[in-house]
This record gives sequence, C-alpha cells and structure tokens, in this order.
Amino acid sequence: MDKTVFKNILQILIILIFNSFLAQQTPGKLTQNTVINDTIPKKDTIIAGKESLADVLRTKADDIRRDVPKRMIYLNKNAQVKYQDMQIDADYISINETTNMIFARGKLDSLGKKIVEPVLTDQAGKKYETNEFNYNYKTRQAIAYNARTEENQGVIIAVKTKKYNDSMYIMRRADFTTDDYFIKKKDTAADYKLRASHIKLIKGKNTSSLITGPVQMFIEEVPTPLVMPFAILPFSQKRSAGILIPSFGERPDVGFFFNGIGYYQPIGDHFDLKILADIYTKGSYNLRPEMNYVKKYRYSGNFSADIGTTVRGIRGLDNYTKSGTYRIAWRHTQDTKANPFLTFSASVDVVSTKFYNNTINNNYIFNQNVLNTQQNSTLTLTKRFLKLPITITGTASYSQNFATGLSDLRLPQMNVAINQFYLFGSKTGTRSGLIENITVNTGINLTNFVSTNEGELFTKAMWDKLQTGVKNNIGIATNTTVAKYFTFSLGANIDNALTTKTLSRRYDPIANIVVDKVNNKIGGYSTFSTTASLQTMLYGQANFGKNSPIEAIRHMVSPSIGFTYSPDFGAAGFGYFKDYNDANGALTLYSIFDKGIVGSPARGTVGALGYNIGNNIEMKVKSKSDSTGVKKLKIFESLNIAGNYNFAAESHPFSVITVSGQTSLFNNKLSVNTQLAIEPYKILFLPGQDTGIRTEDFGSFSVQGLSVQLSYPLSSELFGEKVDYSKKYSKKGEVRNENYYFDDDNYAHFDQSWTLNVNANYAYSKTLSRFGSTIASIGLDGSLKLTPYWNINGSTHYDMVTKDLAYTRIGFSRDQRSFSINFNWVPFGQYKVYDFFIGIKANILSDALKYKDRSFTQPNAPF
Repeated sequence: MDKTVFKNILQILIILIFNSFLAQQTPGKLTQNTVINDTIPKKDTIIAGKESLADVLRTKADDIRRDVPKRMIYLNKNAQVKYQDMQIDADYISINETTNMIFARGKLDSLGKKIVEPVLTDQAGKKYETNEFNYNYKTRQAIAYNARTEENQGVIIAVKTKKYNDSMYIMRRADFTTDDYFIKKKDTAADYKLRASHIKLIKGKNTSSLITGPVQMFIEEVPTPLVMPFAILPFSQKRSAGILIPSFGERPDVGFFFNGIGYYQPIGDHFDLKILADIYTKGSYNLRPEMNYVKKYRYSGNFSADIGTTVRGIRGLDNYTKSGTYRIAWRHTQDTKANPFLTFSASVDVVSTKFYNNTINNNYIFNQNVLNTQQNSTLTLTKRFLKLPITITGTASYSQNFATGLSDLRLPQMNVAINQFYLFGSKTGTRSGLIENITVNTGINLTNFVSTNEGELFTKAMWDKLQTGVKNNIGIATNTTVAKYFTFSLGANIDNALTTKTLSRRYDPIANIVVDKVNNKIGGYSTFSTTASLQTMLYGQANFGKNSPIEAIRHMVSPSIGFTYSPDFGAAGFGYFKDYNDANGALTLYSIFDKGIVGSPARGTVGALGYNIGNNIEMKVKSKSDSTGVKKLKIFESLNIAGNYNFAAESHPFSVITVSGQTSLFNNKLSVNTQLAIEPYKILFLPGQDTGIRTEDFGSFSVQGLSVQLSYPLSSELFGEKVDYSKKYSKKGEVRNENYYFDDDNYAHFDQSWTLNVNANYAYSKTLSRFGSTIASIGLDGSLKLTPYWNINGSTHYDMVTKDLAYTRIGFSRDQRSFSINFNWVPFGQYKVYDFFIGIKANILSDALKYKDRSFTQPNAPF
C-alpha cells in the first residue's frame, strides 16, 4: 500500500471518529433537539434542510445518555419529553428511535415500589397518571397500566388502558368515581365507585362520554347489588341521554319492586322525554312516560301519564285481583312577559276512580296523594284589553269525587268582568260624600255543567244531562264619613239568572219516594237585596306603674252594625216556587231552580239587623332581651263576635251567635285558631229521639259547635342559645368523613339540631243532635340530626277519638361526600312500603345516571 492510499484511509477514519464523538452528549442537565428521519440530499452541494416542528422531540433530564448503535435515548431523574402538544414527566424515560416508542416509569423507593407516578399531559392540559406506559409518538397510540384519568368532575382508574388515537381510549377493569376527596387526593379510597370490566372513553371537541359493559356500584369498597348491563356517561354541560336509576324496596301487597327505572332522552333544545317503569315481583307493573318542554320567556310545561296493572293475591285463589289504572296529567305555565293581554294555563290531572287505591307508583304514598278524595283539572284562558276595562276568562274544569264516583264537568265556563268604576265624577278631584263614592261592579258568567259517572263521559247520556246557565251580578256600593269618627256604607246587589233546566217535584205514593224530574225548559229569575252599615274604631289603654313588669294593655274595638233587606222571593207572584203534597199530605214548597247550576232564590223576607264586634288586645311588657327595653305581646290578634236579628222572621229571629279568635303565643310560635257557635234558643229532645226541636224559648245559649286548631314549630334553638363550637372547643377533627369538635376529655361534639312541628285539631259539633260528634287528632312532623351527615325525619297522625295511628312515615338519609342515601318507610296502614334510593350528586351524572331526577323545566336549567 503506497503512502497516498494510506493517507486517504486515515483521513476518512479521522472524519468518522470525529463525527461519532460529536454525536455523544456530555452527562448533565442538557437540552437536545433530535431530528427524526433525516435524509441526505443526493446532490453535490449539501444543503441543510429545515426541521419540521412536527418531527422534533425535546428532552430534558438530570442524566441523559444515548446509545447510537441501538438508536436509544435514556433519560434519568426529572426526565421530561415534549413532542408536538404532548408532554411526559417521569423519573425514567427511554426513547427508541427505531420503533418510535417512548417508555416511561415512575420513581421507585428502596423496595421497588413506585412513589411518584409518571404524568402525561395532552393538548388540552389534561393530565394522565400511570405506573408505567408505552407511547408511540408517530401513531400517537399508547398502552398504560394502572392509569388515572381525570375527566371533568370524575376520575377513571384502569388496570390497563390503550389509546388508539386522540379521541378513543379502551380500558380494562376500570373504576369510575366523582368523589371530590378522592379526586383531590385527600383520601386514598373513594366513598363510591362504578366498576366495569370494559370501558370505552370517546373524547370530542367539546364533549366526552364513557360507554361501559356490565357495571356494578361499590360503596366504601363494598360491592352492592346495584348492577346495570351497560352505562353511557356523558361529560358535557348540555343535556344528554341516559339511564334512570330506580329505587327498590318491598310492599307486602304487591311484592318486591324496582320503582322508577327508565331512560332519559333530550329532544332538541326545547323538549326532553323520560320513560319510567315500576316493576313488582307479584306481577304488577306501571309505565310512566313524561315529556317536558320549555321556551324561554314564553312558556313551560310537561305531559305525564301512569298506565299500569295492579295484581294482588295468587292466581286461582279467592283473594286474586287484577285491575288496570291510569293517570294523565298536563301542566302548562305561560311566562308573564310573553303576552300580558292573553294568558293561558293548564293544570290537568285525570285519573281512574280507583287509581290511588291501586297505585303502583310509591311516590303517591310517600307524599300522601293516596289520601286524596277529590281530583281537579282546569284549563284557563284570560283575555285583557289595552283600552277596554273588560277581562274575559274562559275556563274548562273537571272534578272527580272518589267517594261518590261522580265527576263534575264544566265545559266551557266563561266570565266577562267589567272593572269597578265610579258612577259619577269628582268635582274637586277628591271624592267625598255618598254620590261621588258610588262604585259599580258587574259581570256576566256563562256555565255549562254536568255531573256524571266515569262510564258516561262524552256519551249521549252525558250530553242529555248537560245544563247551561247564564248569571249576571250588579253590585252598587258607596260610603262616606259621618260625625268624623263613623263610616257609613250603602249597598245594593242584583242577581239575574237564566238556565236551560228546571225542576218538577212530586210524591210517588206507590214507591213512597219523592220524584224529581228535570225539564228541558228555559227559566230565569231576578233577586235583589240592599244593605246599610255603620262602623267605627274605639281604643282603650290601661297603663301600669313603673315597678310593674307590665307597662300597658291596649284594647282596640271595631264595632259595626248593618241592616239587610230582601223581599220574599218564595211568594206566588214571582213564580220561582211551586208546591207538592208530601207523604203526610202536607203542602210543601220547592224551587224550580233547585239542583240547578245558577242557584235558587231565597224564600222568606229578610229584614235583619246584623252586628259584628271585632277586638284586638295587645300588651307591653319589660324585656331585657329587646333593644328598646319593651316587648309587645299579642293576647288576641282578633276576637270577633257576630250575629243578626231578623225583624221579618215569623219564628226564631235571633241567629246563631258565632265567636272566632286567632292569636299567637310564645314569641309568635304557637298559633291558635278557635271558633265557637252558640245557640240562643232551647233545644227540646223528645223521649227516644236523638234529633231535637228548636223551640222559641230564648236565653239557653248552648254550645252547638267548637273547633280549635293549634300549631307549634318546636326546634333545638328554642331550648337554648346556638353554640359556636369553634370558640368553645379548641380541637377539631374528622371521624369517617364527618367533622367534629373535641373537648378536653376527647368527646366529640357537633350541632345536633332538630325540628318538631306539632299540629292539634279538635272539633265538636252538636247542632240539633242529642249527643253530638267529636273529632280530635294530633300530628307530628320533624327531623333530627343523628350525626353531622345522618338525618332522621318522619311524620305521624294520632286520632285521639279512635285511639289509632293514622298515616305514618319514617325516613333516614345519609349525606356522603359525593352521594346520598335515602330510606323511606310506611310501617303500617293500607299502604305499607319501604323504599331505598341512592343519589349521586355530581352534575355530570344528572342526565346520564339520573340519580338526581332533574329536567330543564327546573330553575337550574341550561336554557
């Protein structure tokens, strides 16, 4: 080999060694830009190409080492890799330039246990924690183990997670929870979680969702029987479709149940649909569709229905029954801003006659709807005018009486009301005297009415019984001041009525009954009455000495007397009354408008002098607790005595005397309402008769009726001052997620508040009965905090006459960090039932797993 050849070989080796040396990095905190897939241009002149940002890995670590032959980069301690919009932070990272794979691992302690997890941050700033993972920075696919993914208000921890692309993740054996303590790492275990064997996470630009296979709920790491075949959990502020989670329990008459299982589906921006089902093990079932709608600043409402079958007993035995039930409801409310001159509202609630006795929906039991004896439905359309003083109201109403089985239908009913106006103008601008103060109230009411049973609705039999009536009322009134301290009032009232049905009555001696026949004949009547009254206000006050605890007592009396006159519309000249011979042959009068929809005129002349004495008694006492040093107490807020004397009456001119009173005691906590009826004539009872005869013997003044209602809201605050535990006790701690204050002996204290509302009712009615009847009951409704997060509540009613407990309900509730548990129980009675329900608080689950049964018609609506 000559010297020239050797010299050329040596130069090439020196260049290769130098280039290899330049490719090595010196250990330490360095920064490196590594160009991926560099290509050498096949030209004589080498031009340095521009590096694409999409192809640059930026690395940083305390210790960086590169293996050139294997094309590997090793990063140790405080390692970081940035690629495009992705960042990885870990204790150890290795990069394989051949396969484009990045491996990251957390920091290990002396036993090999990971104490600091690697963290991957994506383009949206969302962080993913995991024990270790592999990431392909070209395909953007990854596999992570024990990854922790935070998504909106929830967190997912999966044994294995595979990322296919930026929008789809597949997870195996994953747990999902919304426990805020666990998300913020204040606790190492979640108070609840949903566990699924497989989960798919789909991420969108503005929304994300979880789709799972079979999922089971765990509470405090304890598995529960709450299992679903699948779940769809959307992460979005918008309404989303989802499964409605039921409550479960047992009713002895129909068996174990799932109550309220179903599905929720939003429909556009203004509608949503819920379909619920109640399922019982003894064969009963119920379907409950519900649609809500809303248009902002216009209207809102909902349609709902209950359609079900109630099965009781065992098929083939005598106690077996099967009955169908239904309920249809519509609620509509118009926004007051929509149209002040035309408003429409609807409150429709139509049920089958035995619906509440055979209800499958337990909500009607807990809210005491099963005690309803009547159901009402109303549609109302009101028209007002800008320049006319007229208000037109059209109403259609439907009323069901479950005791009689009859339904009252008013279709339609229209009322034209003319606003009150003054008949004469004022000469000075200030009204004075009887003439200038004359006001007129008038209006016309049109009614179509029929009372029928459920089977006759909208049949020919119903239309044949339909009655139509028109009624006009004119009221004229005026008043003025007399002798400076008295108010003198005059009034007149005129009624005009027209109806399409009149009555004929006769006695049938064969059947021994009174027969009423309704005639399709137009009839009408007119009545009038006049009144004159005088009233004033009197004050009296008694002052006490300086040493007396009572400063003064004030008595305010408002007496009034009034005279009312109306003629005898039962006179033959009017033609409003006819007569028939009863079973004893006696001539008996009846009105041809009885049982009609426009009422009937009063019989007998009225020339009655009425009186009313109103009283108000208050007392001022000295009080150190009041800033003024004086406290006002109400002895009687009102105490009224009323009655009348009819000068035109042929017998019993004195009416029954009524006394009514209302007051509040014990700092306005105890509310007392009383009413007393006093009979001024002696009642005579014949031997063997339980019904007495009202004699003309005046002056006996016997009690014919008495009622007393008491209401007292008791609470822990009434029996002691509110304690500031933060100032009284120096130590504060937590026991199983509940906050307590601890005294020097390490006993826990907290505000154990309670409430108890007591309602008592007593009523005695005698009238013409020898023995009378008594009703007496006491009701309790209260709640008690057993711990800061445990609460017990309930209500009951005790009948003191029959000595029986009426409707009773007991409820327990537990407020956890991220969910609540509710248990309701009706222990005895016709509707014995218990119900258990779990409700998750997270807003992101309000539509998907609808533990909170919320729709957009409620105040927190996103519209």
